[in-house]
Amino acid sequence: MVGDFLANLSMSAQTSPAEKGLNPGLMCQESYACSGTDEAVFECDECCSLQCLRCEEELHRQERLRNHERIRLKPGHVPYCDPCKGTNGHSPGIRQRAAVRCQTCKINLCLECQKRTHSGGNKRRHPITVYHVTKIQELLEEEELDEETRRKKMTEKVVSFLLVDENEEIQVTNEEDFIRKLDCKPDQHLKVVSIFGNTGDGKSHTLNHTFFYGREVFKTSPAQESCTVGVWAAYDPVHKVAVIDTEGLLGATVNLSQRTRLLLKVLAISDLVIYRTHADRLHNDLFKFLGDASEAYLKHFTKELKATTARCGLDVPLSTLGPAVIIFHETVHTQLLGSDHPSEVPEKLIQDRFRKLGRFPEAFSSIHYKGTRTYNPPTDFSGLRRALEQQLENNTTRSPRHPGVIFKALKALSDRFSGEIPDDQMAHSSFFPDEYFTCSSLCLSCGAGCKNSMNHGKEGVPHEAKSRCRYSHQYDNRVYTCKACYERGKEVSVVPKTSASTDSPWMGLAKYAWSGYVIECPNCGVVYRSRQYWFGNQDPVDTVVRTEIVHVWPGTDGFLKDNNNAAQRLLDGMNFMAQSVSELSLGPTKAVTSWLTDQIAPAYWRPNSQILSCNKCATSFKDNDTKHHCRACGEGFCDSCSSKTRPVPERGWGPAPVRVCDNCYEARNVQLDVTEAQADDEGGTLIARKVGEAVQSTLGAVVTAIDIPLGLVKDAARPAYWVPDHEILHCHNCRKEFSIKLSKHHCRACGQGFCDECSHDRRAVPSRGWDHPVRVCFNCNKKPGDL
Repeated sequence: MVGDFLANLSMSAQTSPAEKGLNPGLMCQESYACSGTDEAVFECDECCSLQCLRCEEELHRQERLRNHERIRLKPGHVPYCDPCKGTNGHSPGIRQRAAVRCQTCKINLCLECQKRTHSGGNKRRHPITVYHVTKIQELLEEEELDEETRRKKMTEKVVSFLLVDENEEIQVTNEEDFIRKLDCKPDQHLKVVSIFGNTGDGKSHTLNHTFFYGREVFKTSPAQESCTVGVWAAYDPVHKVAVIDTEGLLGATVNLSQRTRLLLKVLAISDLVIYRTHADRLHNDLFKFLGDASEAYLKHFTKELKATTARCGLDVPLSTLGPAVIIFHETVHTQLLGSDHPSEVPEKLIQDRFRKLGRFPEAFSSIHYKGTRTYNPPTDFSGLRRALEQQLENNTTRSPRHPGVIFKALKALSDRFSGEIPDDQMAHSSFFPDEYFTCSSLCLSCGAGCKNSMNHGKEGVPHEAKSRCRYSHQYDNRVYTCKACYERGKEVSVVPKTSASTDSPWMGLAKYAWSGYVIECPNCGVVYRSRQYWFGNQDPVDTVVRTEIVHVWPGTDGFLKDNNNAAQRLLDGMNFMAQSVSELSLGPTKAVTSWLTDQIAPAYWRPNSQILSCNKCATSFKDNDTKHHCRACGEGFCDSCSSKTRPVPERGWGPAPVRVCDNCYEARNVQLDVTEAQADDEGGTLIARKVGEAVQSTLGAVVTAIDIPLGLVKDAARPAYWVPDHEILHCHNCRKEFSIKLSKHHCRACGQGFCDECSHDRRAVPSRGWDHPVRVCFNCNKKPGDL
């Protein structure tokens, strides 16, 4: 090549006749002290110039130039190319020897730089001086031999290690372990080169010969079984790249889905991808693999890599564009791609093939084709090596980065996209179906899948689905939002519950017995009671709330939760009340009746605590005696002095006869003077029914619960979200086994069973209808915000 090119130089440029074919005198290129007229004596590698005695001495007196490395020129010396930086098809880091010197530009040029800068225009006519061809060839051959020897020596101790196994488990513990196994410096900037292809196509062999001069860094084997299982890595100190070998496609029989997903994780952290194929013709699988990988990368990995960049505080973006791809095609019996179409470049033919198959590899920064035809082994990898070196020098799209950044990216992708993939979720129409990367949870109501990426719950991101859900009575997956707030631009969720947050526990319980459940908005207060009126109560959906059907995901709570926990709330207070009244030597029925009656009595009734004797006969009341209120005057009487009944409509009791004392019965024809304000204060019919029904029905439950052992009624009173007692064998937190000495307690938030030590905290649980502090477990108590 050198001889042919130099032989043609005289046809394309004007050479100096006196010096044609001779070794020219080298002149000083600095002109610092000699004006460029003196003969060169030294070559300074760091100044990149030839220097005469005077210029060399004057220049290197300066402090900043004093330590420059200089060599004295020998006869026949050929200088280095001035503009060349080792990027013109040559290996990185190798400075090329000059072939000619341009007399006009006064620079030395290698073959490639002369062709690039002086083959056209006016520079083509510049007179040049040709250096001695034989000497150039000798120097080039000597340097190439020395360079290859140096490279082989650098890779002598390189060994590969298992980075990720076939179950997607990373086999290095942390960044330090990763760097130690790579055997590189922590601050070394690296790129990542990985290889893909079908099993048996010689991927490991290709890496060994391309990067490690044939040494078996990655294991190869003539056996039928695949010799590469999982992902293996090694560090190439020559090119400063982490080389990754992957498991072959079409070879795995176990965990096929997870192994295929693993390939895309490797592709995502790579800067350069080699797709190795040994087929005589390019198969459709190649184009489908790269096309599906591109789509999956853009859909699932780009977002996660950006999040990793922000989360880890990295100054190197991980996902501007995907890696560059080199398709390395080795044939034996067929021509290389594009050989029969000289006018078309192979890359254009590849793009056309992608379009025909409906695949669009737009995630990759570039796709290149490199082919070699092997008439007689061994395979020639020099073309692939040159193509790789040229791509590695290109930092426009993907820049080198520290090995710690590479590990963090791989770790982030492994943490996010991990877990088993059921065989029934495999989609054979694509190499990388969405099921490999999206959450596997299905809505229990409609069966729709979650559209978020795997393990999104670790970041507090809830499940989401692309489609709307349908209502299921089993899960009652309705959500109520306050209609008034919605019309004001706010979306506030509300739930039916036993009592309002402003009511005391027992007052709210009595109101529930009379008025039914309530719907309370944090902004608007109580907006609905299910039995507010005697008749004609409207459905809340028609009046005060909006309904939305939402998805039910495994492991989540219900939506319109069973907050009608009146029975359990009675049981919760039972032990305390029974204990209190027994200490006072009072019968529990009378004590509870007296206390609750006072809580909901009309304003004109005398409190039970102030009634010590009958208002008529003055008989003193004993502990177990029943006190009766006259519905007309509100005073307290014994049973014999208040046995008569008559209507008392003026007090709001309606036309039905109610208990009155003897005096008020005899004065039945006299209308009581009750002002309108008094009637409003007393609450009219509403309060009357509370006294008439709430006390009877609610206290009936209280009395029954006290008289019957508590354990016999707990299951009947259990809210729907509580785990039944017979299913609770050990504490949900500490796993202690329950016994006669270790009691079970339910957390009012999650409904699981705990021992007292793990559930001694008290918090309100408004979402479950517990507006006052109740027992919650250790885990629920740690949750921020309202429960």
